Amino acid sequence: MKKIKELMNLDGRKALVIGGAGFIGKALCESLAEIGAAVAVHDVSISRSAPVAEKIGDEYKVKTAPVEGNLLDTRETREIVPAALKALGGLDILVHCAAFVGTTDFPGWAEPFEKQSVEAFEAALKVNLTSAFSLAKDASVPLAASRKGSMIFVSSIYGVVPPDFSLYEGTSMANPAGYGASKAGLLGLTRYLATLLAPNVRVNAITPGGVFRNQQEVFVDRYNKKTPFGRMAVEEDMKGAAAFLASDMSAYVTGQNIIVDGGFTL
Repeated sequence: MKKIKELMNLDGRKALVIGGAGFIGKALCESLAEIGAAVAVHDVSISRSAPVAEKIGDEYKVKTAPVEGNLLDTRETREIVPAALKALGGLDILVHCAAFVGTTDFPGWAEPFEKQSVEAFEAALKVNLTSAFSLAKDASVPLAASRKGSMIFVSSIYGVVPPDFSLYEGTSMANPAGYGASKAGLLGLTRYLATLLAPNVRVNAITPGGVFRNQQEVFVDRYNKKTPFGRMAVEEDMKGAAAFLASDMSAYVTGQNIIVDGGFTL
């Protein structure tokens, strides 16, 4: 029987993290690098992905590579997996962590419902959901060839439960309809691909709760009171779930959603 240290070891494996220069994305890149994986860090531009790739490579002594691509552009999205394959020489792990979020600056997005636009809704679907479908298609063959393939989609509690709009009353914060709709769709895609790509590729999701980013005090206080753990998440809270799902510690786990929310959805 293998030891836990052996099951969690990613030495020799190669990962592509979409949205790897974001707050949670960086934590997931670090998690995989820390247990041995080479990491291709993707973001919308090399100017965003390169510093993260360099820092992680220096700190964890693994091979890293920056990759760029605008997920709103289908052509650029289709170039991401080939770029990662060229840089790393293969692919064992795909993590999709890019998304339109509540603070994304896009016309008609972070607005009251009556001001949310169809254009913003469709753009969010393209980044949060359609790009995951496209990248999964492009990565499915190399992931299957690795015989250790793992896809991880980062969803949200608002893909599981509806927003509590009382949290947002009297604040400048927004919770656009397209966010929850796209994140719920991502969980459906997880289950679809888990059955389709088995047994050579495992497909699972991580669902974070609200992450503390210096939100308005009244929002944080309300959120904390609704959470059994009494606090919002921090990026580090996601690292263990990523290490588990990417490695052989979860070799018999597919189609699952690990909710990391301090009990909020209870």
